[in-house]
This record gives sequence, C-alpha cells and structure tokens, in this order.
Amino acid sequence: MSSSLVRVIADESQFDTELTNAGAKLTVAYFTAKWCGPCRMIGPVFERLSKEYPNVIFLKIDVDDSQALAEKHGVTAMPTFIFFKNNDEVDRMQGADAATLESKIKERGGNSEEGEDDTAVKGHMDLASFICKSGCECLNEADDHPLAHAFTTKGGYLESDCDEQLIINVEFNQSVKLHSLKMYGPAENGPKTVKVFQNLPNSLDFDKAENMEPTQTLELTPDDVKEGTLINLRYVKYQNVKSITIFIKDNLGEAETTQIDYLGFVGSTSASTNMADFKRVAGKKGESH
Repeated sequence: MSSSLVRVIADESQFDTELTNAGAKLTVAYFTAKWCGPCRMIGPVFERLSKEYPNVIFLKIDVDDSQALAEKHGVTAMPTFIFFKNNDEVDRMQGADAATLESKIKERGGNSEEGEDDTAVKGHMDLASFICKSGCECLNEADDHPLAHAFTTKGGYLESDCDEQLIINVEFNQSVKLHSLKMYGPAENGPKTVKVFQNLPNSLDFDKAENMEPTQTLELTPDDVKEGTLINLRYVKYQNVKSITIFIKDNLGEAETTQIDYLGFVGSTSASTNMADFKRVAGKKGESH
C-alpha cells in the first residue's frame, strides 16, 4: 500500500495555493484537532481514501494551529469536511461518518469512472455538482429510460417515448456560466437538431419549442455525440444561467426514438471565472450566431 497522499496545511497561504492549483479537481479539506475523539476515529479513513481516490486532493488542517483558517470557513465543530472545486465550496459535512464521507467524494466527482477531467477546459469544470436534480424534468421521456439515467455514466440512458423529440429542463442551484455541453449518444439515434434556451420564465411545450427563438441552435454530427467530446457553446451568451432548456427536434439516424447516454455541462460558477484563464475554442458547425 502506498504512503498517505494527505497534504498537511500549515497556514492560510498554503491552503489558498492548494485550492488554486487543484483547479477543477475535487478538493476535500479535513478540519481536525488532536483532542477530538471522533477525529481520531475518522483520521485513518481519510488516509485510506486519499490512496483510493488519487484524482482527489486531500487536505488536513489542525484547527488549533490554523484558527484563522477555521474561522474563515465557518468551522465550529470537529471533524468538519469541506469540499471545493475551482476555489468554490460545493458541499460540507460534520461528524465522523465514513460512509457519508466516501459517498460525498463519489457524488462530487471523486469517482474516476465519471471522467470529469477527461474533457476539462482551463478555467472551467464539470457542473454536475451544481445541478438541482429535484428541479429537472423531461417531456416525452420513456418510463424505463428517464432523464435521471443521463446524469450518470454508470449504465442506463435517456430515451424518448412517443416520437424522436425531447424537451429537457435543467436547473442549477446557483448561477453558472456555460462553456460547453456533453451529450453522448449512438450514431443511429443520438440527438441531431438541438435548440438551447436559458432562464425561461415558464415551462416550454413542443409547439413553443418549434417556433420560439432559442439562445442557440446546434446541428450535431456523429462525432459530436461520441463519448469524451465537448459541444462548444457561444460562451458570451451564457454568463448568468440559472436554468437551461434543451429541445431535441430529431436524431441522427431518423429513428423512431432518440437516445442520450449522458448529458453534462462544463463551465464555472458566476463568481469563480477568471477571464484571463478562458481559452477560446472554435465553434461547432451549425451553431447560430
């Protein structure tokens, strides 16, 4: 077994540097104390997880040595675990619950099978952690292949029901900036003509989706829906996104139903984007201007 990958933090400057260097990688900050009994119980678990999830940054902070850092991040009980991405706090937990800790690491992108960093863009991250699942819905989804299946890469897929069309509404738990989409699907019935709307005040039906002017229209090819590919958006149009509605008009193979194996979003939270880090990427064929 390899040695511990936990990085012990001495001061606030080192902590800030670690977060900055981590970028879009998940960082777990463990606030502990030598006198804390539950900390002594969870400490070996934290060490083990650092070896099992090498794509995650594990930081350890002794609150007695770094009181200012603990106060800055509102730590009032030990142990406290705070989860960061791109310098933003995305989750936290208190207590020595090993199962919950590992579950949150997986949920927030620690599972390498999710492949978030495979399509990373400098200054941006996978926004899966910011999707409000309870606020998402899909019109014309098949009962046995719902939208929830498209939010994970662990099997399952989204499929339309009565015909090839889908309307997908995705809400975020805070305002985000969108750089690109991940929309994986098979060449025979993956999505083709896609209209993207943002921040709609009311629900969209299929008649309105056909006739309403979108934020952007995408004409996808089989290469666009291959796993690991990013579908670039016109970034300047998506600077304050609270919800995205996607209307899929037809599919690549003119099949009776449309299939989406995975739907994901790449971007940043509105407070975290550094425009100096933004790397312009050429748009895809068929984007509206």
